[in-house]
Amino acid sequence: MFVARRLHLFCKHGAANILRGKRIQSFNYSKSTKRSHGKTDVNPQLLIGAQTYPRSRLRYAAPALVLGFTGFIVFLHYNDERRAVPKGITSSISGCGCGSNTTVKGPIIGGPFTLMSTQNKIVNEKEFCGRWVLLYFGYSFSPDVGPEQLKMMSKAVHQLESNHDQKILPVFVTLDPLRDTPSHLHAYLKEYDTRILGLTGSAGAIRQMAQEYRVFFKKVQEDGDDYLVGTCHNMYLLNPKMEVVRCFGIEYNPDDLSHEVLKEVTSVSQ
Repeated sequence: MFVARRLHLFCKHGAANILRGKRIQSFNYSKSTKRSHGKTDVNPQLLIGAQTYPRSRLRYAAPALVLGFTGFIVFLHYNDERRAVPKGITSSISGCGCGSNTTVKGPIIGGPFTLMSTQNKIVNEKEFCGRWVLLYFGYSFSPDVGPEQLKMMSKAVHQLESNHDQKILPVFVTLDPLRDTPSHLHAYLKEYDTRILGLTGSAGAIRQMAQEYRVFFKKVQEDGDDYLVGTCHNMYLLNPKMEVVRCFGIEYNPDDLSHEVLKEVTSVSQ
């Protein structure tokens, strides 16, 4: 009887424990599943995957950024190459339509523009066709370099006209249209040479012409309405077809400038 009773109790409680264990396992499984779907369970395998997934994306993103940057640089280079015409290549591009199929000697500098003269007249590039032009970009509030360049331009033009009977049109384009109004620019240039044609205009028109002639300028040392304009102070010699044939820096003096201009003018006439 004792053995039979013990066997009966074992079977009864053993079966209950087995069933209880199944319930616990089933409960844990369902709970783990719910947590997995809710993304709250910390699963080592999921953690590894979460760590490796961004790395794999980064591994593909880095080359994409490099390729994108390289493509941008290639685009800028190609765009600049389109603006440049190799030596000896015939081009139908002309600065003012004075002629076509013109052979240029280097990159194209210059282009169309529409500005305002000191006499409040609209002036574009076609006004200069058929004349040699000495073109200078500056501003009237320049403390030192600007006045020296205007003096040099005036003396060189005077020497060419009086000594060699060569008339060159001096043109001053302001890079400070906000302060260099037509009336102010007229009074300023009159102090140097009445032959100098002053041009001004809107900020957009000035910026466009400066870009066409590869002229850099920027406001510097600003103090309210008082500021300077940083620029290279280059001077260009344009032939009667409105093509840039020479560029002169601040290292020239009036004698050197007139000599170089005369050499260019006479070489074309011969």
